[in-house]
Amino acid sequence: MRRLIPDPGPTDLDSELDRYRPWERAHDDRPWVAVNMISTIDGRAAIDGSSKSLGSEADTAHLLGLRSRFDAVMIGGGTMRSERYGRISSRPQHRERRKQNGLEADALAVIVSGNLDLPFDAPLFTSGHGRVMIFTHKNSMPETLTPVDLVEIDGLLDLREVMKRLRQEEGVRCLLCEGGPSLFGQLLAGDLVDDLFLTTTPVATGGDAPRILEANLPGHVNFELETLNESEGDLFARYHRV
Repeated sequence: MRRLIPDPGPTDLDSELDRYRPWERAHDDRPWVAVNMISTIDGRAAIDGSSKSLGSEADTAHLLGLRSRFDAVMIGGGTMRSERYGRISSRPQHRERRKQNGLEADALAVIVSGNLDLPFDAPLFTSGHGRVMIFTHKNSMPETLTPVDLVEIDGLLDLREVMKRLRQEEGVRCLLCEGGPSLFGQLLAGDLVDDLFLTTTPVATGGDAPRILEANLPGHVNFELETLNESEGDLFARYHRV
């Protein structure tokens, strides 16, 4: 890996991530929120309905390393259906690194799914590790080996209220959202994004695949570039919300 911005020169993933300590930046009323997305050079977020085929080994290492820096990892129901998540902190070295940073060994998995149309046979629910919290309109679900807290919301799923509950009742100081594009849009529309990690992979797909953002925003949302690294042809950018 090489650093392009700032201070160009050789670097490595661990060194770059060690400088990023989002748990020290929590807001009083909500967690510090970062979004991690991957995009082709023509702005697409998936191939054949999944983002996994876009990621290189470097991007996978970046994704798993980022997860070791946050109290919670959030996804939307569509992302859970397409990616079928397993244990959020699956590798022992990442759980150990989390503990060294004063975090719980397993990140809290947060899912936003109004209709609760989720693959409850996916490893996230069957591994028995960690804990899952689902914000939904429903009040019942199948039994799972992994502990699940079902939070029933009447009316509109207000992400600001979700964040407030996570901060005040769960003690979540920092949260990483991994999409999908609709959830990213809702967070931006609610002015709830502090940082954006964007991996750009040197692939063009065209077609009608979703873009990294699928939402109507009330206006422009401005970011400034904080860091830019390159590895295996992928560009790893971190932007901060202006």
